[in-house]
Amino acid sequence: MSAIVTAPGDVARANAGGWQARLALRFEREPARTVLARCTHSGPLRVQKALYPEGPEVCQAIIVHPPGGIVGGDTLDVAIDAKRGTSVQVTTPGATKWYRSAGAPALATTRIRGGPGSCVEWLPQEAILFDAARATIATRVDLEGDAVYVGWDIVSLGRTAAGERFTTGCLRQALELARDGRLVWCERVLLEGGSPALHSGAVLGGAPVFGTLIAAAGALDDATLAACRNAAPTQGEGSITRLPEVVVARYRGDSAPAARTYFATVWRLLRPRLCGREAVAPRIWAT
Repeated sequence: MSAIVTAPGDVARANAGGWQARLALRFEREPARTVLARCTHSGPLRVQKALYPEGPEVCQAIIVHPPGGIVGGDTLDVAIDAKRGTSVQVTTPGATKWYRSAGAPALATTRIRGGPGSCVEWLPQEAILFDAARATIATRVDLEGDAVYVGWDIVSLGRTAAGERFTTGCLRQALELARDGRLVWCERVLLEGGSPALHSGAVLGGAPVFGTLIAAAGALDDATLAACRNAAPTQGEGSITRLPEVVVARYRGDSAPAARTYFATVWRLLRPRLCGREAVAPRIWAT
């Protein structure tokens, strides 16, 4: 992860006073199903059990963080290893809350590896940054051969339902996606609470909620692209960009639920084309 988070070891050492949580999942393909072959954890990160809401081919894991929020000094590390031919869907039961910090940063890293012929879906619910939170969120995806990846992240700057805004604090966010060791997507975000960038039309334009969906599976056909572009969020703005090796959907607006609904709509349109099966929304989203 050192390529996307400056001196992660130094951050971890600085955070030694908080929760140090790690979760490593390995999925393997048996003749007729995908199985969670290994699940190791330390600290407050868990997967309760492997679920099969779509039948044996797709293994769903729901990552639970029992404290319910992240404070300054916490470090969370999730590693997902999807072996050859697996179909894996990982989500969370609710929003991740990042509480205000007196100065210590908090760090969450997600590392995803997809073997040849695998399909990995990373579909967490949103991150809510309380005013004065200091958060570093980093994701690294490594794909091999014809592996497929679809994932999103949604960030709410402040508790918008309570009228709170992100006037102080800091968000550092990074995403790297590589195929066969070659970097095909790289993005970094640095947002300071109360900074002009939050109101710049070229960045957030005053919108407290933003998100990105990335789909990596080679070129996307024109018909599916058009269908995705015809989808629109119920609130805020959405857009779709097709690049040679990834499709990128963006959202900015005032509503995390609108962002989730928009990305879920795009995901439903992409999934049959990219993963070869109709979309089935995780039941946990409705609870």
